[in-house]
Amino acid sequence: MKKNVVWHHPIISRRHREQQNGHRSFILWFTGLSGAGKSTLAHRVEEILFQHGCRTYVLDGDNVRHGLCADLGFSPENRKENIRRIGEAAKLFMDAGVIVLTAFISPYREDRQTVRSLAGQGEFIEIFCNAPLAVCEERDVKGLYGKARRGEIKEFTGISSSYEEPENPELVIMTGEHNLHACANQIISYLEQRDLLSKAGL
Repeated sequence: MKKNVVWHHPIISRRHREQQNGHRSFILWFTGLSGAGKSTLAHRVEEILFQHGCRTYVLDGDNVRHGLCADLGFSPENRKENIRRIGEAAKLFMDAGVIVLTAFISPYREDRQTVRSLAGQGEFIEIFCNAPLAVCEERDVKGLYGKARRGEIKEFTGISSSYEEPENPELVIMTGEHNLHACANQIISYLEQRDLLSKAGL
């Protein structure tokens, strides 16, 4: 922390924004292998939430690397910094009263735990998109797995770089077995059961 930088306390608080929005703000953190369906599922869940009047935003792994994290590669150190930046951005969105959905491989447990520590109790919902590697490779419309197996892409998660599965995620979605509709409904049901989408939870 720079000693000459002082935190400025706002007049309008997160609580005010949540009350105006009519719902709590929190982080839905989608993690899993490339091709596991993270982005597709995150955007479908956002669509459902938006249709119900929720304030939402998706931070997508590929999109963020076009701007905020355009200077980062895929080394373990760069991956760590990538997730750190996303975590801080997600925290800002949450403070703005927004439900933020993040779709990132985020392969390391330690990095995901660091982001969890930025949120309050129950505000970080880790969603493990669980699909076997073989299924992910079959779905690989970008051809990335093929390039990784040919050695054209270095440090590719699942092939030449490890993925550490969540040990205690809030949700495990079997994206390799169930269709998009069923997977999205599982998440919405979880949020409804916890009263996160109603004013009653405020």
